[in-house]
Amino acid sequence: MTATVSAGGSIEIPEAFRMEDSIREGQVCDIERVGKGEYRIVVSRVAAGDDSASWLDVLLDCPVKDWFQPVPRVETTDDLEPLRFE
Repeated sequence: MTATVSAGGSIEIPEAFRMEDSIREGQVCDIERVGKGEYRIVVSRVAAGDDSASWLDVLLDCPVKDWFQPVPRVETTDDLEPLRFE
């Protein structure tokens, strides 16, 4: 498909692509220049200014995957007796 650059520099993503990928108005796109005349567009899962975004959405949008390393735990609550009220 082709798109035309507007006077303001905007490019509209064709409706077929927007529907197929569930792209909504206000979603943020990251644009990366791959080479001369070649670009890569990645659409964020969350719309800009959307305060209802869950922490999972934010983590899934992270560009670096598998960076988290859990801290080794030496203290646990496994040995505690449960409280019993009589």
